Amino acid sequence: MAKRVTGPEIEKLIQLLAKVPGLGPRSARRAALHLVKKKDQLLGPLADAMGEAHRKVRICSCCGNVDTSDPCTVCMDVRRDRSVIIVVEDVSDLWALERAGAMNAAYHVLGGTLSPLDGIGPDDLNIRGLVDRVAEGGVRELIIAVNATVEGQTTAHYITDQLSGLDVRITRLAHGVPVGGELDYLDEGTLTAALRARTAI
Repeated sequence: MAKRVTGPEIEKLIQLLAKVPGLGPRSARRAALHLVKKKDQLLGPLADAMGEAHRKVRICSCCGNVDTSDPCTVCMDVRRDRSVIIVVEDVSDLWALERAGAMNAAYHVLGGTLSPLDGIGPDDLNIRGLVDRVAEGGVRELIIAVNATVEGQTTAHYITDQLSGLDVRITRLAHGVPVGGELDYLDEGTLTAALRARTAI
């Protein structure tokens, strides 16, 4: 059994950091040591920022984004085209699309995908809120931007079925060859999807 070399406070910091995605136990120890060494420059301000975030962070009641206001900054942006809603699995997907800056549309965060094996059904996701938003009118296109997994495709089909009686165009992200990608390095599923989604030049 390994001997403890730090007090319980630092051990707790390491254990909590290890729960952050991308940080394992070893990386968490390094991060904790760096924070402790830079206590005044990093650890104190980080603790203050995390405390403030804990007090102020909200889930947007409209789209499901994470922000310090409800409605969120994205939903309050009057310059956005609210007739187009991009449907994503998670907030991280919304942030990724915003970084790309490809569209100035509204969003809807599902909070995951349908996965019967994991016990995740329609009531566990924000699908009802999406149907209600479309039913209110004013939405001309719904872009389903979920991951190209079995669960993602199942979720996309379920949403399409739920919106079948409403006057809205439903599209999805193109799947296939990434920009800068070489065909020799792509898997068969990606190549098949690229061929099926081919476009005119």
